[in-house]
Amino acid sequence: MNVSPILESELSASVMAVPPLARKADYSLDAEQNRKLIQHIEAGGVRTLLYGGNANLYHVAVSEYRELLDMLAECAGPTTRVIPSIGPDYGKMLDEARILAQTNYRTAMVLPLAGFTTSEGVEAGLTRIADIAGMPLTLYVKSENYVDVDTLARLVDRGTLLAVKYAIVRDNPSDDVYLRRLLQSVNPSKVVSGMGERPALVHVQEFGLAAWTTGSGCIAPNAVTALLAAARERRNDEAKRLFDAFMPLETLRDDISLIRVLHDAVTFSKIADMGPIQPLLSSTPQEHHAKIDAAVKDLLAFEQSLASWNAKAPPA
Repeated sequence: MNVSPILESELSASVMAVPPLARKADYSLDAEQNRKLIQHIEAGGVRTLLYGGNANLYHVAVSEYRELLDMLAECAGPTTRVIPSIGPDYGKMLDEARILAQTNYRTAMVLPLAGFTTSEGVEAGLTRIADIAGMPLTLYVKSENYVDVDTLARLVDRGTLLAVKYAIVRDNPSDDVYLRRLLQSVNPSKVVSGMGERPALVHVQEFGLAAWTTGSGCIAPNAVTALLAAARERRNDEAKRLFDAFMPLETLRDDISLIRVLHDAVTFSKIADMGPIQPLLSSTPQEHHAKIDAAVKDLLAFEQSLASWNAKAPPA
């Protein structure tokens, strides 16, 4: 695991993979299968792993947290940045921050909490958590009601927040008053699009965000790395072709369940066996498995064809 200080430029150097978490039949952590998935992601050029919602860290036990951190650090390659999550509630954040302070991690993402918060309370709480953890935080923003723009900008300016994972869903991602207001005060190089591939091109090309988080890119890391490069370089026809390859699986995730579909999709891909998904979630219903499997096979075939073409291409 990369334990060097995080530079701002690192946020734009790689798409941020958000993998599911492999567990054994008894729900204990499965280091072997998690390592298989990580190595597949790394082989596609992705160098940042964010363990959050897709890993179902909302429901991880604090008693298991140090074991989880140690396993992820050991499984990741020396140039791969690993970002774990904490929270979402303040009490859990507090306990996990004390554990993080004993490790070599450089940031942790705060999972979003719905309700029972105020902007003033979020500001005070995150300031204390960052101090206890001994590191700046990454904030996952899914709702305008969690923290107002001025408070969010102040937390970034003070260094309490290293980065923002922006994931407020809009029918039209180009029409986003909150995001435009935020970027008047926060450099877009510190903001990562947090909703997978669907709004990614708009967020990177129109708003200048650093990169995006990807679930489907855990299956197709070569393709998602190529998509980031094509988007940045305005190779729009190529970007559209790459983008389209992700949409069947992303649509199933949107329609059924972002977390549950990805968890099962990785297992169907045979890249790694994710095992059971930890309660309080459960596997996708059986009636959806065939269409998830079909979308996975298509995406994996696209990924393999791209990797094969890259291997045969002459050096630049």
